[in-house]
Amino acid sequence: MSRERQKEIKRHLTKDELDEKRSEAEDDHMIDRIGFLQNLYYGDTIAEAADREGYSESTGDRWAEEWNHGGLEALAPSFGGGRPPKLDEDQQDELVELLRGDQPWKQHEVQHLIKEEFGVDYHRAYLSQLLRSLDLNYSIPRTKRPKRPDNADEILDERVEAALDAPETDEPHNKREEDDEDEEWSRDDDVCTDGGTVVGFFDASNPQPTDNSHRVWWVDDPHIERPLIEVDDPAIGFYALNGESLVSFSEDQTKESTCEVLEEVREQNPGKRILLVLDQFGSYICKYTRKRAHQLGIDLVFLPVASAHLNPIEQVWKSLRRTASPIVVESESEFRTLIRDIYQKLTQQISFAGKWIKDFLDLQKLS
Repeated sequence: MSRERQKEIKRHLTKDELDEKRSEAEDDHMIDRIGFLQNLYYGDTIAEAADREGYSESTGDRWAEEWNHGGLEALAPSFGGGRPPKLDEDQQDELVELLRGDQPWKQHEVQHLIKEEFGVDYHRAYLSQLLRSLDLNYSIPRTKRPKRPDNADEILDERVEAALDAPETDEPHNKREEDDEDEEWSRDDDVCTDGGTVVGFFDASNPQPTDNSHRVWWVDDPHIERPLIEVDDPAIGFYALNGESLVSFSEDQTKESTCEVLEEVREQNPGKRILLVLDQFGSYICKYTRKRAHQLGIDLVFLPVASAHLNPIEQVWKSLRRTASPIVVESESEFRTLIRDIYQKLTQQISFAGKWIKDFLDLQKLS
């Protein structure tokens, strides 16, 4: 049996005295608590002793503390001299354990549970007071990304360091073990990478003329009349820390379109090795893209799964949407021009990547 929660129990009374106290007790709550003590005297752990009486381990822990500090008198239930609450302390402990076992709960579900388990009806208003007094949280649950590793920061740090430490040779950084060993991966003849390293971030977004995320002041009813314009083509961006950033509108996000943007990135950043941080989108991580990136002298550093928060370009897109949202455009081409202008101004700032630089980048290795 597990003894992980066993603690020293003071013997304020003998076994015989406990037997006598239990036989004299008239309150059901007190009978249960004395029975809990008897179980401990016979060698049960706190969890086992509480379970025999139909209570949780946390209730047993509280009873043990009360017994050790004040004996049987401290263990006696107290309702404060007034009307007993609908659920006493022990039942409240049991309720918390029941709720913990199958959370989250809607309020009407908690009402039904209390009625079924304890035979008690609570009005919604009083139920809210009870649940708050038990330190329960009432909020919109945050979506947890089950695939994101707990050590995503450490994984990315290792990948960036490995890429920066890679020797300046024609050895394909982007090649994987499962790729054909006999297949030749070589850089294009006109690609030069001996002038240092450019670090940048790559991602796609789909800003629209109808985006509305910027608060503004109004005297009258707040509304904007906009032409019904929709941009189907995604914007693919490169945010460079020490090079030339760019944004390009592409018909789709296929591997071929992705590689066309990588060619633009190379054209705008000649003579240097490019270290590109990006997520594991299908057209980014496929062999076709990895090989073409190597041919262009671009080494890809993939983020851990479901870790877009580690890509600073996400903040660029967010700021871009906010900046563009109150501006009304008359055509798709005007909107694309607006996006390019805003993107160019925003990517002049490295503040979007300030924390990323501090956490992951050794600037001395860029020369």
